[in-house]
Amino acid sequence: MSIQNLGPGQSQVSLRGVSAGQIVRDQPGVKEQVGVYLDESVISLSLFTPDLDLYDLNRVETLRGPQGTLFGSGSVGGTIRYITNQPDVDDFAAGVEANVNTLEDGGTGGHVKGMINVPIVPGTLGLRLTGYHTEYAGFIDALREGGASESDVNDGTRSGLRAAMTWQVSPNLTITPRVVYQLVEANGFNRQEVFNLFANPFTTTRDPVTFNDRQQFLLLDEEFSDETFIGDVTVNYDMGEMAFTSITTFINRDILVSRDASALTGSVSVDLAYPDAAVLLPSNLRDTTELEQFTQEVRLASTTESPFQWLIGAFYSNVDRVYAQRLPTPGYDAYTDAVLGAGTAAATNGAYGPDSPYNADLPYDISQYAVFGEGSYDLTERLTLTAGVRYYNFDEERRFTSGGLFSNGDDQVDTTSSDGFTPRFLLSYEVNDDLTLNAQASQGFRLGGANDPLNLPLCDGGVPNGPDAQTFGGRPVFEDETLWNYEGGFKFSNGTMTLNAAAYYSDISDLQVTADAGSCSSRVVFNVPEAHTAGIEAEFAVTPFTGLELSVAASYVEAEFDASVVNANDEVIAGMREGNRLPSVPEYQIAATAAYFWPLSWNGMEAFVTGSVQHIGSRYTQPGDQEPGAGNFVSGLPFGGATGADVTALDLELDPYTIVNLSAGIDGDDWGVTLFVNNVADENANLSFDRERGGRARLAFHTNQPRTIGLTVRRAF
Repeated sequence: MSIQNLGPGQSQVSLRGVSAGQIVRDQPGVKEQVGVYLDESVISLSLFTPDLDLYDLNRVETLRGPQGTLFGSGSVGGTIRYITNQPDVDDFAAGVEANVNTLEDGGTGGHVKGMINVPIVPGTLGLRLTGYHTEYAGFIDALREGGASESDVNDGTRSGLRAAMTWQVSPNLTITPRVVYQLVEANGFNRQEVFNLFANPFTTTRDPVTFNDRQQFLLLDEEFSDETFIGDVTVNYDMGEMAFTSITTFINRDILVSRDASALTGSVSVDLAYPDAAVLLPSNLRDTTELEQFTQEVRLASTTESPFQWLIGAFYSNVDRVYAQRLPTPGYDAYTDAVLGAGTAAATNGAYGPDSPYNADLPYDISQYAVFGEGSYDLTERLTLTAGVRYYNFDEERRFTSGGLFSNGDDQVDTTSSDGFTPRFLLSYEVNDDLTLNAQASQGFRLGGANDPLNLPLCDGGVPNGPDAQTFGGRPVFEDETLWNYEGGFKFSNGTMTLNAAAYYSDISDLQVTADAGSCSSRVVFNVPEAHTAGIEAEFAVTPFTGLELSVAASYVEAEFDASVVNANDEVIAGMREGNRLPSVPEYQIAATAAYFWPLSWNGMEAFVTGSVQHIGSRYTQPGDQEPGAGNFVSGLPFGGATGADVTALDLELDPYTIVNLSAGIDGDDWGVTLFVNNVADENANLSFDRERGGRARLAFHTNQPRTIGLTVRRAF
């Protein structure tokens, strides 16, 4: 598993190298590649899968490889399930946890979390409440106009509540309704810049700027917020020889990504020969998402001890997602009319208000239904064959409406639909009580969608039908992505040692890859006809003697394109070249942990020390980052005394990095205290590359949290 951190609430997960690269904030039509579930409820949303707090969690399940049979679309790379502790109808329980931490050259943060479980009617009705509030310390400093600066601008908070009730209607019937509410707010993003139109080493009429680590330039404050409500009801009914399960889920979310787009808007103003005062106008790009999602799943599964076990089910989902963009830039229309002619601003604004050169509304209506089944048969006492299949049917309708100087003034409706089958076959052989061998072939899929029209006024410097417009235009839809995975492995465990290993090969068809549309300030999804991932992974854990626990996990993956995507001149587009690596995937990862526990002489307590080391190999953010000369950026924007011909040379291969964490403390059944140091060496890793308007307006890297020292205290009742 690899995680690309694009800021609070915007992490992207890939499993086994299956990755199309960075999904960015203005691509609402792109679907996720890893499915995420809270217990039985699917909560995945591309780019904005909820960043849920993990307090009072039972476990996290990571199901590697395509899970298209039981989990459907969005699980082409795998599935992650957060399994919460369920209400207990018999016993009272409660707990509280408090933390304080401080960051190297950053702020101070902490959290308070608590849980209470109450048997309202013992044996029949139980209530479990979990609440939390976290203060995130900031660690990014912002340079401001006029030479001022502000520290730790990316701080934030996360607050939430989970309330679940178990109603044991009868010994065979259990009903569990639940509500989850969470609000995440951040005041900035973990972006460290290397070039900004307003702050760079090449200006002469403005003070030249060379950025230090964890610095950025802002004309405007930035903001991220995600308000999430999840309501679900799970019904389990034991019918004797079979069990019935129903999961009904409703999700409502409101997401805001508010960015300082002054450099983006200013770069267009330079192209249009606006005066410097217009170029320097503060400009705020506000991306909003309003989501309402309803899902219903029912399953019927065998419960006997027969050699034949089976499960059948049906799934329905309806998603209403309204994505919108606004670019409020006070004073912009006056400069537009002064330079381009009186009345130009009003004529291009369309139905939208003044002083916002780009506006768009994209309502989506997505519906899907599926039926699925899986069965396993014990061919012998030790050999089991499992087979399953899922049929899915998907329809999407999207309307695209835009207005403003930077837009085409679009108003169009696009529809996409698809259906198909995804099978799975698994053969498992239990050699003995300690060792199991397995082999499987399985298929997964990711639904397609519609591309947004190009912002043609920004393409090729406004030249009609220029090279970028020809290369990236005329691509209204992208097709479903499908994957066949073939793997074999073993699991060994004898009580003191565990060794699991697997080798796999995945054949990907129509891989959905996002490309920056050259100078158009747009992004387009392409289907690369063929790609593959092949890898090996192993996990080893051992307890050499009482109290000492050691583990190591490692993986190597080759993830490459097997075909090229070219333009009319037979030139490879955006790095989608046969033999190039798939983006955001490290070729190798390794993690090792060591923990030692020893008993204390009072009150059943024990002391412990632990350490972990994680090493991540090099990655690329987008396919084109590995093309020759990709790291040489020329803005072409004469501003502030810079000629626009100056070259900012960057290495876009993200360097490997190593994170070391240490902790020590005292623990017991009722209370515990832990002192920890995370990122001991204060590694400043480049997690992904961030570019604005193809790199003309801004160049930056998203980075990780610096060295963090903290203390956590918990108490159970």
